[in-house]
Amino acid sequence: MLRVLGTMSGTSLDGVDVAEIESDGIRIGGFGRNAYRPYDDRERRVLAAALGRWHGPEVEAAASVVDAAHAEALAPLGPADLVGFHGQTLAHEPRGRGTLQVGDGARLARDIGCPVVWDFRSDDVALGGEGAPLAPFFHFACAKWIGAQAPVAFLNLGGVGNLTWVDPARTAPEDEGALLAFDTGPANAPLNDLVQARLGQPMDRGGALAARGQVADGMLETFLADPWFARIPPKSLDRNDFAEMAALVEGLSDADAAATLTAMSAAAVAQGMAFCPAPPARVLVAGGGRHNPVLMRMLAASLDCPVDPVEAAGLDGDMLEAQAFGHLAVRVLRGLPTSAPGTTGVRAPVGGGRISPAHAAAAPGD
Repeated sequence: MLRVLGTMSGTSLDGVDVAEIESDGIRIGGFGRNAYRPYDDRERRVLAAALGRWHGPEVEAAASVVDAAHAEALAPLGPADLVGFHGQTLAHEPRGRGTLQVGDGARLARDIGCPVVWDFRSDDVALGGEGAPLAPFFHFACAKWIGAQAPVAFLNLGGVGNLTWVDPARTAPEDEGALLAFDTGPANAPLNDLVQARLGQPMDRGGALAARGQVADGMLETFLADPWFARIPPKSLDRNDFAEMAALVEGLSDADAAATLTAMSAAAVAQGMAFCPAPPARVLVAGGGRHNPVLMRMLAASLDCPVDPVEAAGLDGDMLEAQAFGHLAVRVLRGLPTSAPGTTGVRAPVGGGRISPAHAAAAPGD
């Protein structure tokens, strides 16, 4: 088992999660300390300005923020055998220009004095995959770790929602039928953007705004008519793929707009559940969305199985994605696949990621 630090900076642009995990790339040995380094308002503005861009000064500025924030976030947890560094996704077009996560793993390895695995998604996209979601191979290990005996679904509600259906009876995550994974649709991002734009707040904390509103008539039907929801998975989204949601609720009050966007996120999940090979025994929810009681109630009302935060199974929903990239880093180090046809649509199981040693020589100009 290796002691690994995994990092995640998600599409919600809230900050950097760092999680310690013991893993051999197949089994979870245990979990350790966590750290969180929030982005300040300036850093969040810099990152937001770079979303959807592929190059230019905005991207360079975002990369500088990401590198500095991750080095700072990792420092309190001390030395480790390995770091899994996801970086920050700015643009994602797997059927177009590819995928872009800023963050220089080689620089980070030199700065923190530890080997870093990074650039997890590019190889999958180059071989015909969606490049996302990548946490499913870790979800498979989690299903084994919690002793699941029947199919279980892991639902991450970050800026975008993604679902992993796991059959724990399979031996390995790359086995046929072991996993089905896909992005369900927008989750927290449209609601966060609305609350930021209208009220100057980063999120609808505790679902308080949505709880005071009503879901607008006809909006869910309009939203679900988008061809995305009929598309067979695996499939993935960019954070801004449903940017038109803001226009749909433009004429609504703050509370009604929040309630309607929250209901859209839940409806997207319910629509996606129809693609699961068999009904899961339970849905375990991770990510910031599980802290929104309005969203959780909507999910429970629309799904035909128990819906619980992952803490109900002894996991940490705030750190699950960071832990995932720690686990995936070990798989990269050991030459094991990190995605498969059932998770990203890639043609065959494939490993990804680049490995930068701690002692790499500095590039000219660094």
